[in-house]
Amino acid sequence: MILGYIDWDVDPVFFHLGPLGVRYYSLFFALAFWLGYLIIAKMFKKQGLSEDYADKIFIYTIIGTVVGARLGHVFFYGWEYYSQHLLEIFKVWEGGLASHGGAIGILTALYIYHKKVSKKTYLWVLDHIVIVVALSGFFIRMGNLMNSEIVGQPCNPDLPWAFRFLRLHPDIALIPRHPSQIYEAVFYLGVFLLLSFLYWKKDYIKKEGVIFGLFLVLVFGFRMLVETVKADQEAFESDMVMNMGQLLSIPFVLIGLWCLWRAWNKEHTK
Repeated sequence: MILGYIDWDVDPVFFHLGPLGVRYYSLFFALAFWLGYLIIAKMFKKQGLSEDYADKIFIYTIIGTVVGARLGHVFFYGWEYYSQHLLEIFKVWEGGLASHGGAIGILTALYIYHKKVSKKTYLWVLDHIVIVVALSGFFIRMGNLMNSEIVGQPCNPDLPWAFRFLRLHPDIALIPRHPSQIYEAVFYLGVFLLLSFLYWKKDYIKKEGVIFGLFLVLVFGFRMLVETVKADQEAFESDMVMNMGQLLSIPFVLIGLWCLWRAWNKEHTK
């Protein structure tokens, strides 16, 4: 019998610059922001806004993403450790970023951007940025794949796309698993294409809150589903009915539904 699993043993370091190893994850992270900036600049140009608006939203988003994702990891997943090693919180280069924390960080940073810079409504700003956030999600999960992290739960070895992550601890490296990083990456890429279509071809930016609401419902709704085939990220999650990723997704889905209801109600009461 021919087993269907794929042995994954990719070195997470793409190349070395002297003693410095440049990781795929870092490159994907940078690529996500670079492409995001180009897309946002094009969107703002369509809206008749100057390049300065794109430059500033780019800066706000980077700061919100990194600070929020790091603090999200610290408080949602690792407070027991970090509370005893406070200086470790600043060592972002050693890894440890949480997407839900990143979402909160972006929302906070863009609220400040909306107040100080854009002079547009908060939902108008969010309707634009979530399109590139979806694309960033694709690159980040591909970076996770290259790092052999955030792996899936064990699965049937006959599953054609099952992965054995050979760089994990030897006790578990030979267990075929769901490539949950790929599941998420492909889905987020699909969300990016859908939202881009609604923006460029259907002009849904005029329906304030629809793109943002749809993003939240799709991305965090899927996150709740994909968590069922992902291995727990922290030991304390093993005794939870819903893990931390699922629990943190619920408020975002509810906010997304509210945005869609608000837009629908506004459309039908004109």
